[in-house]
Amino acid sequence: MKDINQLYERLDYRFKQTDLLAEAFQHASYVNERRNAGLRDNERLEFLGDAVLDLAISHILMEYFPEAKEGNLSKYRATVVNEKGLCQVAKGLGLGDYILLGRGEELTYGREKPSILANTMEALLGALYLDAGFAMTKEAIHRLFLPLIRKIDSKKANGDYKSLLQEHTQEAHRTLPEYLLMNESGPAHDKTFRVAIRLNGKTISEGEGKSKKDAEQKAAREAFNCLSGETKDL
Repeated sequence: MKDINQLYERLDYRFKQTDLLAEAFQHASYVNERRNAGLRDNERLEFLGDAVLDLAISHILMEYFPEAKEGNLSKYRATVVNEKGLCQVAKGLGLGDYILLGRGEELTYGREKPSILANTMEALLGALYLDAGFAMTKEAIHRLFLPLIRKIDSKKANGDYKSLLQEHTQEAHRTLPEYLLMNESGPAHDKTFRVAIRLNGKTISEGEGKSKKDAEQKAAREAFNCLSGETKDL
């Protein structure tokens, strides 16, 4: 395991209860191979960290997007709080160097697996919350996740709903939206295009514009704004 002081520097925090930090890095596969050691895996801390992260990011998004409605805030949170985002932050902290794994996971490069990195990131946040309290944990989350939040803001400001939609559908459905040109009307110098978006074989939105690109962006905006809370129906 690497020098823990390097992690303290990246976190800008030094744990008082080092047993909590140790627990955050103990994967179930590691603990299961040492049943007589009285160790506890990091799944309870992962559960707590997930809740803390949701609350902190919700709070931060309300501050960052003061005019956004509840539905949009939920969508923005979903683009940040997911396996991809957690894995990215975990890699930035170098968490893979600290995870304790069982032999099987070690042999299959478990410390590089996105799911393990994401879960460990949540466990670390759970441990940080227990050691430092919510205010300091929120500050750390703000610092660590701000690049992802700014990315949402940039795409929203630029009207790049196609990228936002693609990220959302990849995370929620493990698939990409399909854009279909439904209609093209009007004279050559003043055409109107109508585009539909299909996801998992179902049409989820349509958009109309003076260019195919504009129609796609309008359809993507409608789809992105509607998907949150309805993903189970698709």
